[in-house]
Formats: sequence, C-alpha cells, structure tokens
Amino acid sequence: MSTHEQRQQTRSGNPLMPGWYADPEARIFEGRYWIYPTWSAPYEEQTHFDAFYSEDLANWTKAERILTMADIAWAHRAMWAPSPVERGGRYYYYFAANDIQSNDELGGIGVAVADRPEGPYRDALGKPLIDRFVHGAQPIDPHAFIDDDGTAYLYYGGWGHCNIVRLGEDMVSLEAFEDGELYKEVTPELFVEGPCMFKRDGRYYFMWSEGGWGGPDYSVAYAIADAPTGPFRREAKILQQDPAVATGAGHHGILQIPGTDEWYIVYHRRPLEETDRNHRVVCIDRMTFDADGRIEPVRLTFEGVGARPLVQG
Repeated sequence: MSTHEQRQQTRSGNPLMPGWYADPEARIFEGRYWIYPTWSAPYEEQTHFDAFYSEDLANWTKAERILTMADIAWAHRAMWAPSPVERGGRYYYYFAANDIQSNDELGGIGVAVADRPEGPYRDALGKPLIDRFVHGAQPIDPHAFIDDDGTAYLYYGGWGHCNIVRLGEDMVSLEAFEDGELYKEVTPELFVEGPCMFKRDGRYYFMWSEGGWGGPDYSVAYAIADAPTGPFRREAKILQQDPAVATGAGHHGILQIPGTDEWYIVYHRRPLEETDRNHRVVCIDRMTFDADGRIEPVRLTFEGVGARPLVQG
C-alpha cells in the first residue's frame, strides 16, 4: 500500500475531539494545524479556552487552558468565539466576553497576546478593545484577517449587524480608514453573527452564520466581493443541518492547505439525539468551489477528512 493510500485511509472522524466545543477558529501556525474553539457550556461556566493542534488534520492534541477568566480582570460572565492571528512572531487572540446588552455594561471584544500559539495568553490592554454597540452590532464574535498587503482587519458583530475595523500595527488598537471612519458596517442579507473572511484568486469571501445558535436551523452563508469592505451580496447557504447526520451546523473557520487549492471548513454542530443547546461538537469537512468560484454546498459527514500532513516529505 502506498503512503498516499495509507493517508487516505486514516480519517479524522467527526467530531474531531471529545468534549463540548463550539465556534472554532482554524489556523496554521508554526507548521501545525490549529483549532481554537469556545468551551461550550452555560455562560457562567465558559471561563476558559482550550486549543487543539494537529500535524495531519486527523489526530488532534489538546493544549489546555491557554487563557482563563482569571487572566482577564474585566471579564466576569462568559468568554467565547476566539480568533487568534500571528504578526511579528507574536500571537494576538481576540475573544468576546460578558455578553453585554447595552453600552452601560462592561465587556465586549478583548485581545490577549502570547509568544506561542498555545500561549499562555495574557490580557494585552486590561480593558476591552471594542466595548460598545456601533451601527447596532453587539460587540461579539471577532474574526481577525490579515490581507496580502499586510493590512489587518477585525470583523465582528451580533444582533444582525456586522462591522469591520482596521487594526493598528500594534494589533491592539484601532486605526481609521482613509475616510476617517473607525467602524464600517458591512452587514449582508440575513446576517446574524459569526463572521469569517478568506481570500481566493484575488476575491474576498465573506461568510457568516444565520438562524439561532441554539436551534437546528443554524447555518452558514457567504458573499464574494472585490474588496475587504464589500459590498457583500449574499450568494447562498453552504452549510446546514442534515437530518441523517446532525443539526445546528454553523459558526466556523476555514483552512487552506498552503500552495494548493484544497480547502476545509471547521465548524460546530449538534448531535441528532441531543436537545441541550450547549451540546456542540467541532467537526471538519471538505469545502470545494465550482468553475465560477462559487462555494459548493458542504456535505456533513461522520468520517471527516483524510490525513493531510502539512509538510509533504
């Protein structure tokens, strides 16, 4: 049997790891695949973050408690939806905390920093980076994206509104756009939360979650634009429940195998027999495109994906 055939026979399986996890962000850091999820529990119990890394997409190792609520003096209720990014050899970890319902409450989007992908992370500011509602967007669900020209952006938002901000060179401050605005609303049709951005063939693919996260209809849709600020016109829904596999499939991250046009979507879903809305598990499936660059519907599987070492040798 060839090495390729052996790799194809070794599959990740879905879910990828034991335990209740949600809102996975997917990255490649230091020659490894990484998944950064929310610890899925009632808000009062979401007091820490774990991470998982893999050499081949099939076998995952846990890095425990890379950031805890004890490390964030201003966080007191819940922490979720992490999105780390690397710049200058340091790792900047954006997350939501406290689930604020108005500008009178303390909370929003924070940022922690570390020298390694697995942390330990420490609070970079001692306060939230974004702590108020702008354009109607609840400050939750951050997603960091660095464009090819080095410009760093943060997409975020809940309550049916999404904003984009530019991050400063220090990655812990906001920088105005050329027109002087700090916050630009980029909300597409049917947006609820969970923004995600990637770039393919010079075009910007903006993705988000629709429906309610606690119900079976949670799902993912996307738009394509020529600029990171849009405008984003909804194309289609590409990830949703399958009555034979799972419900509540949404809030995802994206992985591209470097140097290839091979893409994967990492997302959470709810097992069919489960009624507890916090019972969410992290899964991975292949994501493909048609000849026009449109994302094809993703098929939910129990098998997951075949082993795919990051460095071919």
